[in-house]
Amino acid sequence: MAVSVFLDTSVLVAGLVDFGPQSAPAQSLLHLVAERKLTSVGTAWHCCLECFSVSTRLPPEFRLTPAHAAQLIEDEIFGRMTVHDLPAADRLTMMKTAAREGTGGGRIYDAHIAEVARAAGAAVVVTDNRRHFLAALRHGMRVETPAEFLTAFKARRR
Repeated sequence: MAVSVFLDTSVLVAGLVDFGPQSAPAQSLLHLVAERKLTSVGTAWHCCLECFSVSTRLPPEFRLTPAHAAQLIEDEIFGRMTVHDLPAADRLTMMKTAAREGTGGGRIYDAHIAEVARAAGAAVVVTDNRRHFLAALRHGMRVETPAEFLTAFKARRR
């Protein structure tokens, strides 16, 4: 199933864990998903794993237990959006492209997520780490922060 909106880990974490005012745009976006005002939303299996990892190692005042993190991911992500992975046939090509482009270190994970978004048919990747998703731009996808996405979404609904 193709998606039009693809959410990165940064949006999932900020949308599920209240860090204060900086979480508001991501939380508003996830509320739109929960209220079914925003449909055709997806993320990557890798983002689910990152969300679990990050949320269970946050500073104590924000940290989730593994059980709570797993339940939130099940209810709020698997229960409300499509979770994608890179098709097996595309994996080696993605790796070779990343190597050819000089992608190294942790950037490979963002390149992977951008490639999953492309394979899922996403029109926009929503992330708080825009500079990490230059690969998405090459595929014709927009890359927006949650605040930018919400502004555009509200303007389209008028």
